[in-house]
Amino acid sequence: MAQGTTVPKLNFEYWLDKAIEWGQATTLESQKDVCLHLPQLQEFLHQIYETLKHMDSIVAIQQFPLIGQLLGRLCWNPFVIGYDESQKTLMWCLCCLYSSEPQNPVELKANSWIRSLLCHLLSSSKWESNEAETSTFISTLGYTSADYYCHLVKNMVFSLVTELRGNQFNGLNIQGRVSASRVNAVSLFCLPLITLPDLTPLLETLLLYHGGASKEILSSEFLEAVNEAFLKKKISLPESAIFSLWLRHLPSLEKATLYLLDQLVSIQLNSLEEVACVIKDSLLPQAASHPAIFRIVNEIFKNALLESDGTPEVMTAVQVFTQLFLQAHQNENRQHKFPLKAYFPRHHQPLVTALLRCPFELPTTQWSQHLKHISDMLKALVEDTNISSLADLFEIWFLIARFGEWLDIAAEQLLKAAVEPDALLWLLAFYYCPQNENQQRTQTMVEAQTVYSHLMKLFSCTVLSVKDLEAAVHSIMDIEQCGNQHLITHLLTNFLLFSSGGHMIAQEFIYHITETTDTSKEVCSLLIRTAYRINRNGEENQRTVKLLNELLQKLTLKV
Repeated sequence: MAQGTTVPKLNFEYWLDKAIEWGQATTLESQKDVCLHLPQLQEFLHQIYETLKHMDSIVAIQQFPLIGQLLGRLCWNPFVIGYDESQKTLMWCLCCLYSSEPQNPVELKANSWIRSLLCHLLSSSKWESNEAETSTFISTLGYTSADYYCHLVKNMVFSLVTELRGNQFNGLNIQGRVSASRVNAVSLFCLPLITLPDLTPLLETLLLYHGGASKEILSSEFLEAVNEAFLKKKISLPESAIFSLWLRHLPSLEKATLYLLDQLVSIQLNSLEEVACVIKDSLLPQAASHPAIFRIVNEIFKNALLESDGTPEVMTAVQVFTQLFLQAHQNENRQHKFPLKAYFPRHHQPLVTALLRCPFELPTTQWSQHLKHISDMLKALVEDTNISSLADLFEIWFLIARFGEWLDIAAEQLLKAAVEPDALLWLLAFYYCPQNENQQRTQTMVEAQTVYSHLMKLFSCTVLSVKDLEAAVHSIMDIEQCGNQHLITHLLTNFLLFSSGGHMIAQEFIYHITETTDTSKEVCSLLIRTAYRINRNGEENQRTVKLLNELLQKLTLKV
C-alpha cells in the first residue's frame, strides 16, 4: 500500500495507554479492567490486521509508529492472549510487520524481536520469566501449566491451519488473501518448534501450501529444518507432505538421498530384506513415482557409482531401490499415474520394457529366452550403432546395472538351464566390462567362455576337490582386467551353490577366493542377493538354502 493511501483512524494512543496501565495483569484491579475491555480490544486488533495485511511492513511501521510497543505489551498479557481469537490476531499482525527481505540492521533486529514474540505466543512454557505471572491466571482456569500450554499451542496451530487453508473463522475470512510474505514469515516462526508434535498439522499444511506464487514462498531454513528432523526421525509427517517438501526444495531431496546412501554403506546389513527395509523407510522409492524426483535420485546414484568405482554396497542400493520403486509405481492408486517410459525417456524403449519385466512374472522356463532377447537388443545398441561418447555408453550400462536381478539370473541360468551360452555370457561381459577399448570386452568374453566350459564339465560331478577348480582360481589371480575377475568370481560362486559337488568344497573354496583376491564384499553381496531371490521364489532345494546361510554367517563376520 502506498504511503499516500488513506487508512482507517486507529486509536493507538488509547490502547497503548491501557496496555501500559495493565502491565501483565498481576493485580485484581488490572485483571477486572482487562476483562472489561477485551471485546473492544479484540475488535481493534481485527481492524489493525485488516489494515496491515494490505501494507508493506516498512510503510506500516512508518504509518503506525506505536504499533510495536502496543503489540509487544499485549503479547505478554495472559488475559489478552487467552481471550477468544486475540492470540491468533496478534500473531497475524506480527506477521504483517515481518520483513521477508530485510535491508538493514534495524529490520533484522525487528525480525528477531518478532520471532521471539511469535515463539512466546506459540509456547509460553518456554519462557520461564512469564511462568510466575501467569500461574495464578492458569490455575484460576482450572488448568495445570502443562495442560494450559498444550491447549494454547493446539489452538494456535488449529487457527493457523484454518487460515492457511482459506476457511472462514469466526467471520474473519482471508481466503485468497494470505500473501506470500506472510506465509514465509509463518514458516520462519516454526523453526524453534519443528519437533513439537502439536505443530505437525501446521508443518503439513505449510508443506502442501502453494498459494499460486511463481517462486518458493516457504523459507529455505524451514524446509531444511523439516527435512533434517524427518531424516533423524524426530518428526512424523504424511508421505504427501514429505513428497511436496522434496519437490519444492532440491537440496532437501539431495540430502535425503545422500543420507540414505550413507546409511547403507555404514551399517552392517546381513540380508537384502534389511537393505529393502532401510530404503523403503526413507520414502524415496515411493516419492520417485514423480518423474522429477526419480531423475534427481537417479543422477545422485550415478555419481555415487562413479565416485565409489561401483562398490557392492552402492550397486546393491541402486538395484534394490529400483525394485522398490517399481513396486511403489505398480501399487499406486492414482488414476493418471505416469507411464514407466516417462522415467527412462532417453533409452531404447523395447530394451527398457524387457528389463522392467519382473522375473517372477514369467515362468522360469522362459527366463533364458527373455535374457537372450535382452542381450541381443543390448548388443545391437552397443556394437551395431555408433556410440558417440563414453557418457552414452555409461548411460546404457547404468540402465542394465539398475536391473541387476536379471544379471544374477543370467549367471545362474548359464549353469542350471540348457541354454546357448554366448548371449548370456556377452550380457555379463558387457556388465563387468562395458568398454571395448583395446578389445577389453572381447578378451573378457574369451576368458569367461574358457572358465565356463571348464565349470560345465565339472557341474554334474558329485565329488569335487579344490584341485578340480584350481585352473579357474589361477585364471582369476592371473587376470589383470578387473572386470574379468569379477565375472569369473560370479560364475564360480554360482557353481559352488548349484552344482552337484560344489556344496562339499564351497566353504573352503570361497574362503580361498576371498583371501587371495580381496573380494569378500563382492561375494557376500552376491550371496545376499541370491538368498533374497531364493526366499521370494521358494523353489530352491534346502541344501542350497542351508549352504547360503552358513556362508553368509562366516562372510558377514569377516566383512
